[in-house]
Amino acid sequence: MGSRLVEQLGAHHVAGATATALADQIRALILDGRLTVGERLPSERSLALELRRSRSTITRAYGLLEADGYVSRVHGGSTRVTLPHAHAAPGTDAEDGAIDLSIASMDSTPGLYDATVRSLPRLAALRGTSGYSLRGLPELRDAVAQRFTERGAPTSADEIIITSGALNAVNLILAAIGRRGERALVEQPTFPHALEALHRHGYRPVPTPVDVDGWDTRHLTETLLSTRPHMAYLIPDFHNPTGATLGDEDRARVTATARNVGTHLIVDETTTELDIDRGWAPAPMAASGPNVITVGSMSKIAWGGMRIGWIRAERPLIARLLAVRPSFELGTALLEQCIAVELLSDMSALTAHVRDRLREGRAAVEAGVTAIPGFVVPRTPGGLSAWVDIGSPSSTALSLAARERGLILPPGPRFTTGGVLERRLRIPITLPPERTAEAMGRLSQAWQDVRGGTASPAEELRHAAVI
Repeated sequence: MGSRLVEQLGAHHVAGATATALADQIRALILDGRLTVGERLPSERSLALELRRSRSTITRAYGLLEADGYVSRVHGGSTRVTLPHAHAAPGTDAEDGAIDLSIASMDSTPGLYDATVRSLPRLAALRGTSGYSLRGLPELRDAVAQRFTERGAPTSADEIIITSGALNAVNLILAAIGRRGERALVEQPTFPHALEALHRHGYRPVPTPVDVDGWDTRHLTETLLSTRPHMAYLIPDFHNPTGATLGDEDRARVTATARNVGTHLIVDETTTELDIDRGWAPAPMAASGPNVITVGSMSKIAWGGMRIGWIRAERPLIARLLAVRPSFELGTALLEQCIAVELLSDMSALTAHVRDRLREGRAAVEAGVTAIPGFVVPRTPGGLSAWVDIGSPSSTALSLAARERGLILPPGPRFTTGGVLERRLRIPITLPPERTAEAMGRLSQAWQDVRGGTASPAEELRHAAVI
């Protein structure tokens, strides 16, 4: 089995690379968080054999990384990932002027303040209780269940648990029914932190491709049949990051296949309500079978600062989740739940705000990206971002060059299991148009640096989470 470093690099991507280029790509993996501080790297001899390069090339690459503070080496011992001592801390001037495109999320809905004020009597009425809310407020569970029912999946409140966000919901599910060492089918690309959660719970990812045109459903179903994974994680509506939507027939086919092979489907609906002009609305995958576990969130339709999510599942699984939850969390904050009840009472206002903001953001991204030679913006009918084709396998190099221009931009491989998709960038359509225009100007400059060969690795901006 090859080393994790070569798996992340992709051996074909570094074939023929100079020592400097190889060091740059390893540095990019460190800056992007795909190689972790303290992680042991292969020996010079082992890496040379894996990459079929001379040992002197590997020695030179490691030497460059050590000189910049990105690895530490012990003579006759190990090489481990480090960060430079001068690495910027949160809140430094270097970050103050940066535009962060690693976060695909809007500011709060205009109705948040009024909803907060209206929620206070509801919160006051709860002062006589313990304040712990393991299952979630009945009114909020009713509201979430009602939304599922309106969309075509009849649901009752006792099939809902309120969580502290969608990622919290995923981790609760994995804690309750996860099995270390089992396979998990994942889309390629997908939400990076879901991949990290699966890794942390001991799963071995099995990728299935998704592009702006949608899923290869034959590959998806055949992979389910051949590997029989214990778990599958899917984002069927306005897929993050491609923006694709899985059709109704394919939803039914995938759900039936997963049920037949005993696979639990975790369906992430965080982006489901982010419709701009798709023109049609598929039924929730939960309507297709009992093996579907759905997670959702208020973060994209209301505000990321509201850590409110939910799980929809069959009652026996809900009971298992409730039994496990107290081991790491005793419920969800009551104030946020009270506010969420008020917001969900007027979904039309929420979705109208989302639609207008995303339409403006999309137009700004399209205007900026189409001005960059070789870049192609796909049709983006909704969701958080545009999955841009940059025309060459230079995404990681562009991400590094962008940091020098004050632009934090995760490369395409950040959304994959094996360091592929170097031709792609996820560009959020969630920023205000004027901020997007500035970001696209910096992106254009960074691209000129890459194409002109003047880009050099940046050290002043720390790695950011991808949201």
